[in-house]
Amino acid sequence: MNLSATLILAFGMSMDAFAASIGKGATLHRPRFREAFRTGLIFGAIEAITPLIGWGLGLMASRYIMAWDHWVAFALLFILGSRMIMEGMKTPAADEPCKDCHSFWVLAATAVATSLDALAIGVGLAFLQVNIIHTALAIGMTTMLMATLGMLIGRFIGPMLGKRAEMLGGVVLIGIGCNILLQHLGLLA
Repeated sequence: MNLSATLILAFGMSMDAFAASIGKGATLHRPRFREAFRTGLIFGAIEAITPLIGWGLGLMASRYIMAWDHWVAFALLFILGSRMIMEGMKTPAADEPCKDCHSFWVLAATAVATSLDALAIGVGLAFLQVNIIHTALAIGMTTMLMATLGMLIGRFIGPMLGKRAEMLGGVVLIGIGCNILLQHLGLLA
């Protein structure tokens, strides 16, 4: 795989994380760059690790993994999105954002759910003559940049939407999950 193909792949793999991070940024009340960068690091690290895992698994048993990855991604994104929608419907005690909505574990679970397509790509890359380390690093770095940018974009969208931002973020996560599921089932091109 040449450099341009690797960069196109990396950009494509980062789009789910970008969309999810816009939703995350919108739910927070004016997240600072440090928080956006933290989110980018978490998403980027997980997005870099999953193609490596997929590559290793692809060497062992690709057909078993690819048969279930879309269902796992859908379930995780649906659960996280539903949780965000329910949190958005609650009346807050004060005008403060949800404290655990941006915890490491919630971000990591969202990152894992949005990176399962990279796991499947890693499985496919196991059958090609690809430097998997360079490819995984490119995917991780691109995702880190796009997730950080998404958080910063969400920062400006959030105040305009208010409490609806969290519900919109949940709808976006569910939409990403449905998109992944429908693509893998062959119902979407």
